[in-house]
Formats: sequence, structure tokens, C-alpha cells
Amino acid sequence: MESKELTTLEEIKIYSDPYRLQILNVLNKFGRPATVKEVADRMGDVPAKVHYHMKKLEKIELVKIVSTKEINGIIAKYYEPFAGAIRIKRGNDTEEPVIKELIRSETNKLLSELFNQNRERFFKYLNNEEGLTTSMLTNTTLYMTEDEARNLFKELDKLLEPYKNKRSEADQEYEFFATNIRSVD
Repeated sequence: MESKELTTLEEIKIYSDPYRLQILNVLNKFGRPATVKEVADRMGDVPAKVHYHMKKLEKIELVKIVSTKEINGIIAKYYEPFAGAIRIKRGNDTEEPVIKELIRSETNKLLSELFNQNRERFFKYLNNEEGLTTSMLTNTTLYMTEDEARNLFKELDKLLEPYKNKRSEADQEYEFFATNIRSVD
């Protein structure tokens, strides 16, 4: 599986913006490349606003144009979200403390937004009349070496891969949200 490492404060700020996370979410739900207009319609917003944020995401390669098509004299660009793992690389020891703190703050904002979006989805489906047919909420401490942890994350990525863009009439949509950190005592 491909992975994208965000290393600069600018990249992290672009990715951690709640509106841009929504755009990525909508693009993923399409299951196919989509235009800015399609994304804007799905979000109930104006294309100009979505276009501005899409350009920011394109700048850090979290979306890319995969095709274009002329529709009524207008060139429609079809965007696809980055399909791999997105990782935030911790700043190095030579960075100024102010930069480190800004990166930490943006990462905190990103994690909070991702957590809130997933919490809202979980309760939305939990409260729906049909109820959740399959759900799991877990918090587990694992004990392993650094190498074992890397291998576990790679295996998890491989395990999830067949289900990411698979769509058929029989498929149900499931949300998967996980965080992994090494405890420091």
C-alpha cells in the first residue's frame, strides 16, 4: 500500500482543516473520481468554495486529477482522493520549539476532527431505527517490539485493502477508525 508522509507545517495545516477532511470523505464515498460540482452538490455547498479547498489538497497530493471531460463547453476535472495511508512525521530535534508546537497543535486539531467525525457517524448509526448490525468499539493495549509494530501496521493495511474501493449492490458501508501510538513511560 502506498503511503504519504506529511512533514511540513503547511502540509499538516492543509490536511487538518475540517472542511478539507469532509471533501476527502465525500470523494471516498463516491467510490469513483468526481468533479468539484459533484462534491459541492453532495456537501450542499457552492463549487467555488470546494474548488479552493480541492486545490489546496491537490497541492499536497491528497487528491489528483485523473481525467477531464468537456461538458457543454466546460472542462470538467475528475478528482480522486489519495488511497494510501497518510502519516504525519514527527519533527526532528533541530526544529525550533515554536515550529514543533505548531505541528503538535495542528496534529491535535486533525486527530480531534477525525475522532469527532467518526464519533458522530457511530452514534448516527447507533441511533438509527434499524440499529447497527455489526459494530465494534475497542481499546486494547498491545505489547510488541518496534519491528513487530511496523509489521502489524503493514499487515493491517494489507487486510483492509480489498475492502477500500470494493462496491457492489450487496456491500454495506462500514467506517474504520484507528489510532496507534507507542506508550512512553
